Amino acid sequence: MKARAHVRISGYVQGVFFRYHTRELAQRLGLQGWVRNTPDDRVEAVFEGEKEAVERMLEFCRRGPSGARVTDVETKWEQPHGEFSGFEVRYGR
Repeated sequence: MKARAHVRISGYVQGVFFRYHTRELAQRLGLQGWVRNTPDDRVEAVFEGEKEAVERMLEFCRRGPSGARVTDVETKWEQPHGEFSGFEVRYGR
């Protein structure tokens, strides 16, 4: 079953390669979507793909890479759109 999650991750999550590790894992899990830093020092991402893979990605987001200190993950479940053709890091805030 396909799923889509839009997340905002708070804590010490910028400057610790969060986006890089997110992209690497998302690609390994076969997910589509994007990840970016936000002006309020959070990381925002959209994950779309098989529900089990999206849930595994959310598990990673709750802990982050080594060096990160995640304090909160806001998750909004949405209807899958099928609009992505891969997983990318978006730049610019």
